[in-house]
Parts: sequence; C-alpha cells; structure tokens
Amino acid sequence: MRTLRVTDYRVMPWKNGGGTTTEIAVSPDGAGLDDFDWRISMARVESSGPFSGFDGIDRTLSVLEGEGIVLDVAGRPPERITVASQPFSFPADQPTSAALIAGPITDLNVMTRRGRMLHSVERLAISTPVEIPTEAGFTVILCHRGHAIFPGAAPIRLGPLDTLLLGPDASVLWVQPAPDATLFVIRIVGAA
Repeated sequence: MRTLRVTDYRVMPWKNGGGTTTEIAVSPDGAGLDDFDWRISMARVESSGPFSGFDGIDRTLSVLEGEGIVLDVAGRPPERITVASQPFSFPADQPTSAALIAGPITDLNVMTRRGRMLHSVERLAISTPVEIPTEAGFTVILCHRGHAIFPGAAPIRLGPLDTLLLGPDASVLWVQPAPDATLFVIRIVGAA
C-alpha cells in the first residue's frame, strides 16, 4: 500500500506537445510513454483539438473540473463527457478529437496496454462509510473531492487529488468519507 500525494506527482509534456499532463502513477516504475503497462494521469485541456494517439492502448477518460468535453472517436457517435458522466472508455489508437463545451477542463486518464492489462474506472459519490473490494491486480483510489480516511493500525487520510495505490495482496478496504466526497476507484488486472 502506497500513499501518493498531489504535490509529488510528475508533470510532463503531452505526447503531441499541446499541453502538459500530471502523471499520478505508472507501471513499471519510471516507464515512458512508449513502454508502460499501465498509466494514470491528469491533464489540463485548454483548447479543442486532436488527442495524442497511443498504439495498442485502451483508455478511459473522466472529467474532474470544468464544463466538459465532447470526444469524437473514429467510428463512434460523439460523446459528451461532464463531471457528472460515467467514465468513458475508448481505444487510444483510434483518431480522436475533442471539443471543449465551455472553457478549459481537467481530466483523469487511465491507460493500459491492450493484450497485457485490463482496467475499469468507477466514480463513487459517498457520504457514509463504505467497503471497497480490491482486485487480484492493482486497486488505485483517487480522492477527487472532499477527503477520505482509511482506518486501520496506521490510518491513512487522503485529501483532494491524493491517491492510494494498493497491490495484489490488499484486502477489502473500508473508507470513511467526508460528507459529499467523490472517489475514483481504478482496478487494473493482467489480461487473461
């Protein structure tokens, strides 16, 4: 179990050079954009335009701040994504462009290498204690809004945009949220 603080995340340029991304976690540690198994990041999107392509990568996008974005992924109808939307999954190697709805946004991106890893992303708005089941692989919990306390021998407190990274041996996790807390639960497992 590792606690990752928002102040420790790594900021780096987008693959297409159009902005910056804040890397929350990557596997293996220190992997670059061409050799990761999985990667979780946040990006500030200041203008409409094309998304960077990632060969052989599956991607899930969620809007954290701002009015939202409309994604146009080749072969699909345009998808409107706001802070209230469910996370949106799509192949990162398909041509994708984005149109901002009304001003800049911050988004959460989860990417896994197709054929090697699988992922799911769940947004939880909670106000009472809840049990979060973990997976055989990695479970990553991002505190989006409010704060969350994970009780135990050494309680862990996450503030806004802090993350808890649990490995494959983690058990079920209890969380005590602040009123109206929002968490993103990301589960990553090896592909069968």
